[in-house]
Amino acid sequence: MIAYVTVGADDIAAARQFYTAFLVPLGYAMTEGPEGLSFALPTLTGQAAVAPDFYVKPTFDGRPASAGNGSMVAFEAPSQQDVRGLHTAALQAGGTDEGQPGFRAAYGPRFFVGYLRDPQGNKIALFSSNPNEPSRD
Repeated sequence: MIAYVTVGADDIAAARQFYTAFLVPLGYAMTEGPEGLSFALPTLTGQAAVAPDFYVKPTFDGRPASAGNGSMVAFEAPSQQDVRGLHTAALQAGGTDEGQPGFRAAYGPRFFVGYLRDPQGNKIALFSSNPNEPSRD
């Protein structure tokens, strides 16, 4: 099981604006400290943490952050409409479009996805596979 994912950012304020535009509506709580941003799904007292957490941090070596070639982090939304709305919100919060929300022929008939780049260039996917919604077929 993946415990956490970390991406680097040189501009934490821009990253905060981008990531809170869609992670907070998906239920993630954000904390910010000198080490960067931490996003986690809330848990009840005594309940085990819901993995994975997502972190946005300055680089440890002090060199500029860079996006990984072939790296992508995907976040699941409850519905196709949520994917559309969150994709739009992330674009308005400083992201760039890497693929408008919709079905892709290369994936299953229920996989509805939109792609973005954060202000640092990290690739992000927002998707829904809700079986109660229309499929591409």
